[in-house]
Amino acid sequence: MKNTLKTCLVAVCSIAINFASAQNTFKTDQSLLQTINQNFKDADVQYKLMKESLKPGQFPKTFNPKTGVLETSGSDWWCSGFYPGTLLNIYKETKDTVLLSEAKRMLGLLSNEQYNKNTHDLGFMMYCSFGTAEKIAPDAKYKQILINSAKSLSTRFNPKVGCIKSWDSKKPEFLVIIDNMMNLELLFWATKVTGDSSYYKIAVTHANTTMKNHFRPDYSSYHVINYDPQTGAVIQKRTAQGYANESAWARGQTWGLYGYTLMYRETHDKKYLEQAEHIAHFILHNPNLPKDKVPYWDFNAPNIPDALRDASAGAVMASALLELCKYSDAKSGREYFNVAQTLIKSLSDSPYKAANGTNGGYLLAHSVGNIPGGTEIDQPLTYADYYFVEAMMRYQSFAKN
Repeated sequence: MKNTLKTCLVAVCSIAINFASAQNTFKTDQSLLQTINQNFKDADVQYKLMKESLKPGQFPKTFNPKTGVLETSGSDWWCSGFYPGTLLNIYKETKDTVLLSEAKRMLGLLSNEQYNKNTHDLGFMMYCSFGTAEKIAPDAKYKQILINSAKSLSTRFNPKVGCIKSWDSKKPEFLVIIDNMMNLELLFWATKVTGDSSYYKIAVTHANTTMKNHFRPDYSSYHVINYDPQTGAVIQKRTAQGYANESAWARGQTWGLYGYTLMYRETHDKKYLEQAEHIAHFILHNPNLPKDKVPYWDFNAPNIPDALRDASAGAVMASALLELCKYSDAKSGREYFNVAQTLIKSLSDSPYKAANGTNGGYLLAHSVGNIPGGTEIDQPLTYADYYFVEAMMRYQSFAKN
């Protein structure tokens, strides 16, 4: 255990030095920084509008522009943590205590999910919310909720498969989706604050198994891998929310990009940096990536260039690239930074950024949830806003040094 913590400490120190160096390398665009400032003011207006539309116990899910209805969920929906997390991040920028009060109200509703062992998305649900709150104002109560959440998430790990189970099934199968890479950050946090290396080991094992089985030779990713829970053998590879099993579903590619970037941050193992860079190369040099860098919902959608764009994939990509650029060599780093900058500019303008008073209070329009499933198609999504806000904050950090 001591060796694990020592390795973590060395990694963090080394990466911190790289961060300080990198932030002097990339030049921010002053006009974009002004746009970001305005975006946060607009986000403040929008999220107060959304707040007024919520009934007790409701979490925002999406908004249907055709019907004008704000669709909601309970706290057990996988996206429940994004709304309070976004409120807190907007509050950090605007200091509007109305948003802070609303965030605290939502955290109270969300707290019971710390014991939820029926979902792999506790990282999204709890770390994006309580983890953000803990960073703003450390609190023993928040810390314990996060530890309990990590314990609950760990119960879904199968050592024979080497992964955390994603979707439950009545069949004898073990389903793992690429999205699950995003939930590992909670486990790394738990090892750092408790000294228990089991969380760290689960995260690393899951990432290694996913790296082995989810990716094609060109570093595009399948969405779902079906394992035999008894032997760990791969039964099937498919892409449930994309165009076809062998297609590159855009948000899935960005989940992988973000996930392996955070894996390098937490372990300083260069194989994860190389994996993230390979994924970045697939995305950024794909002939179907549009000029504004906001991807089509699937890189292999048959009706490109008329296919729907996915602002949520663009937001996740921008945030991931603004971290990855700090770890990579100068040439690659500049490319990642420049693409992220273009993405933020694109998402800050029409048709992606909504006008105040519209879009159900969401900041971004035109995301794609699940076309094969017929849900959340060309609508705003809570995670699109969350990662857009995170990307803007990361971009601002380059101008502060």
